[in-house]
Amino acid sequence: MKRTMILFGILFAIGAPISAYAEGTEHSVEEMKQHHHMMQTDEPKADGRISLKLTPHMKQHQLANMRSHVEAVQSIIGMMAEGEFDKASAVAHNKLGLTPKMKKMCNMFDNDDFKKLGLAFHKSADELGNVLKTGNMKLSLTALHKTMSSCVQCHATFRQ
Repeated sequence: MKRTMILFGILFAIGAPISAYAEGTEHSVEEMKQHHHMMQTDEPKADGRISLKLTPHMKQHQLANMRSHVEAVQSIIGMMAEGEFDKASAVAHNKLGLTPKMKKMCNMFDNDDFKKLGLAFHKSADELGNVLKTGNMKLSLTALHKTMSSCVQCHATFRQ
């Protein structure tokens, strides 16, 4: 019962902003066009994050990687809800962890701070995978929170 309440809390926390966003999409097309135009023309001033200055190809590759990370986190949460901690652990290690492929990709970036954040994210995902193996919901949620904090910090600091 306690696990169910915790998971409902997580789902509510994720769903509430999405629901609020969906309700807020009733703006006219013209308002959205104006907002988009303002964001395009004011982006350097409005967005103080550090640009990674990626080529278009690398930008798309990096965005695809981040989308796959979000999908992995979604899978992990679902598996936790079902009590499938061993499966969730495997996803954390294989899809988010510091695999040789991920380590190589992180080390390709010129920005040392971005590189450090990326490596920290992948290491925290391996820690998450280890904690998930215990089957302890509270500890697993704490480890997931740490992993997601790396995401939030990176997205607050850098932009494509």
